[in-house]
Amino acid sequence: MKKYEEISVSEMLELKSDEYVVIDIRDEIAFAYGTINGAVNIPQNRLEEKLDTLPNDKLLIICCKSGIISDPIAENLREHGFNAANLKEGYYGYMLANLKSDNDRAKDVERSINKKFHKGIWSKFTAAINDYQLVEEGDKIAVCISGGKDSMLMAKLFQELKRHNKFPFEVVYLVMDPGYSPENREIIEKNAKLLNVPITVFESNIFESVLHVEKSPCYLCARMRRGHLYNKAKELGCNKIALGHHYDDVIETILMGMLYGGQVQTMMPKLHSTNFEGMELIRPMYLIREDEIKRWRDYNDLHFIQCACKFTDTCTSCNPDNASKRQEIKNMIRQMSKINPQVESNIFKSVENVNLDTIIAYKKDGIKHNFLENYKNKEKE
Repeated sequence: MKKYEEISVSEMLELKSDEYVVIDIRDEIAFAYGTINGAVNIPQNRLEEKLDTLPNDKLLIICCKSGIISDPIAENLREHGFNAANLKEGYYGYMLANLKSDNDRAKDVERSINKKFHKGIWSKFTAAINDYQLVEEGDKIAVCISGGKDSMLMAKLFQELKRHNKFPFEVVYLVMDPGYSPENREIIEKNAKLLNVPITVFESNIFESVLHVEKSPCYLCARMRRGHLYNKAKELGCNKIALGHHYDDVIETILMGMLYGGQVQTMMPKLHSTNFEGMELIRPMYLIREDEIKRWRDYNDLHFIQCACKFTDTCTSCNPDNASKRQEIKNMIRQMSKINPQVESNIFKSVENVNLDTIIAYKKDGIKHNFLENYKNKEKE
């Protein structure tokens, strides 16, 4: 068995599949978002305790996001006697190697939406559009693409909706580059080409603006990104922007608000912009489950970026300390669903079935109301 210290993606793909094992050391969130086919996930902080389970008769290819964190990990494994090599381009290199565009790939992806994923994706997409009146005659919608699985699927769904075209509306597939690394920008553009999505790219300097912000840089970045998207969409003559939030985002937001924010609120299917007159935000993937999106991605062997943020360009997404509150909520919902399979739908329905007669206080148009305001009047009734 040949010894390696590092190996390129092209060299790995030339090996027989039974000669090596890919060990993906990124956290569980990143791994679930996408990985090398057949890879095993052992997060960096758990690798030491898993040494006894690693094969000695195969090449261990250690993979992280971009080949930086995985290099010293591979060296450490070699010191323990393993034949371990660093995948020098990381998962991003693997993605780029797989992004070969042809017309048949795009047609296969479109066919899968209509056939295999008709019930779980297409029907849910059209149900949200009809139930919440998200798309109307004369709309011009900026479909906002971040480069991840959700927004790329949303773009394909809007293309399919345009083919049906029950009434006239327009679509622009909008990508904002807030300061992506060249690798991230290339992956987004190549995926768009592979999927035959005609993107319009515009640039901003948001990453530079928040780079040295210590308190809540992610929150500030998100607010700035949305403002830039609204502004560009309006400049292009759009009256709506579409974001790729899905059903799981909705139920996680409900629980996060209760457990971490002390409030009952939800992620709305559509909103009027408070700063851009005449503009609306819509979420047409509101009823689609994330697992269905993952199945669509994997069925079509598609690979998308997890996070294109400047803060993670040096592989900090491999850092096990980066576990988010949202992931905690995901895990909590998953555990509760094992006991009661209706938990997820009950969380979703809870904000549709609010009984104001049993609420201590609530806010309406920014004004707080208390149940005592009408308590005595009800007694007289």
